[in-house]
Amino acid sequence: MSKVRTRFAPSPTGFMHIGNLRTCLYAYLFAKKNNGEFVLRIEDTDQERYVEGAVDVIYSTLKKAGIQHDEGPDKDGGYGPYIQSERKSLYLDYAKELVDKCGAYYCFCDKERLDSLKDDKGIAKYDKHCLSLSKEEVEKRLAAGEPYVIRQNIPTVGVSEYDDMVFGHISVPNDDMEDGVLIKSDGMPTYNFANVVDDHLMAINYVIRGVEYLSSTPKYNLMYDAFGWERPHYMHLSPIMKDAQRKLSKRYGDANFEDFLAKGYLPKAIVNYIALLGWSPKGNEEKLSMEELVEQFDVDGISKSPSIFDEAKMRWLNGEYIKQMTPEEFVEVAKPYFDMSKIAGKYDYIDLAKLLIPRVEVLGEIPEKVDFLEEFDEYDTAMFEHKKMKITKEIALNNLKAIKEDLKDYEDWTDDALKQRGMALAEKLACKSGQIFLPLRLALTGVASTPGGATEMAELLGKKESMRRLDFSIDLLARNMQ
Repeated sequence: MSKVRTRFAPSPTGFMHIGNLRTCLYAYLFAKKNNGEFVLRIEDTDQERYVEGAVDVIYSTLKKAGIQHDEGPDKDGGYGPYIQSERKSLYLDYAKELVDKCGAYYCFCDKERLDSLKDDKGIAKYDKHCLSLSKEEVEKRLAAGEPYVIRQNIPTVGVSEYDDMVFGHISVPNDDMEDGVLIKSDGMPTYNFANVVDDHLMAINYVIRGVEYLSSTPKYNLMYDAFGWERPHYMHLSPIMKDAQRKLSKRYGDANFEDFLAKGYLPKAIVNYIALLGWSPKGNEEKLSMEELVEQFDVDGISKSPSIFDEAKMRWLNGEYIKQMTPEEFVEVAKPYFDMSKIAGKYDYIDLAKLLIPRVEVLGEIPEKVDFLEEFDEYDTAMFEHKKMKITKEIALNNLKAIKEDLKDYEDWTDDALKQRGMALAEKLACKSGQIFLPLRLALTGVASTPGGATEMAELLGKKESMRRLDFSIDLLARNMQ
């Protein structure tokens, strides 16, 4: 058996869509699981859609995602060049060879004639008009410099068949397929033709791609057969959906890798999650490292059904990765989010990390969770009222005054010690502990939700700032009740 070789062949047209990244990931996992080689090839034949800097985005995305290619434009394994535009001279020669083998033919039809083939719905199917041209007439028109394309010659009868590794036996009537263009009038190959030539020349024997190519793959196989080349194995992947009706798309919001990184998702969590979109490991474990994904990946686990992208599930998985971080590891990835908050540089990020690690699912939540630490001069005192805890503004005010008196000379300003002090005060006042700690947290932070309890916030703020905020909140609440 020849060595497994897979490839990822993105077009440099912008950011990396999640669906493309999953295709890349599966091709990588399959190659590594089978001790094979994973090749990166840049397909830039569509110059109109080329986006400046997009190739750098491809490299950056694969690096951040932990997907390491064995060969590519920056790692020549003997099959280069790995950028299609640099291989332009190859394609015309192979197209001419295919013409000689009756697998293709020259077409000189102009736009007017092609438009005349359109039906009432504006759909045209080429009628093989130029296939009947004699060899002499073709040579005469080429010598005269007439514009031309080279089209694939697909049989009009019979059926083309192949076996897909996911979808099983696929059969397509030849009459359903059109004689597509292989070489365009500008001399550049179309995606379909360049793919076949490059995959063969680069010894790619496992082609992994989206299900949209399932029914057009017979076109590829007809070219392989006409050349006398061995067909590769095919693995087609069902789409990732936004919901039951819509594919995940940029128009619906976050659809690319960089979007999710900007929101504060960890690269390994994104990769872990998209691995599970269309593939199920045999065990029940969902949090899997790249090494574990390689070890467990198998074709049997790939689903034929579309997958629904569930960001809530990815948030949960991201939170699981965060929970396993040390404070130092957390600060390393979270620093940009601390720096964009209102308290940038004013607190020890390590201390904040200890509070946030168990309470953050996405790093983008950090500014909102820590901005309360910035000094405030107003907030809604209605928050002090809590029906379930049986707290009124009067109870909150009285308890805050008692807390201030109890803590004014107290020096053990740590979470545990302050918690014990608060519990003792609640017992002394014959009230529930929540009637002490909830008003205290509101008095110290001015917000209803914080990354930690009242005494954790007090320790973080320190005694001087805590007592200042306590005084401010008592005064604000008293004035509000007048």
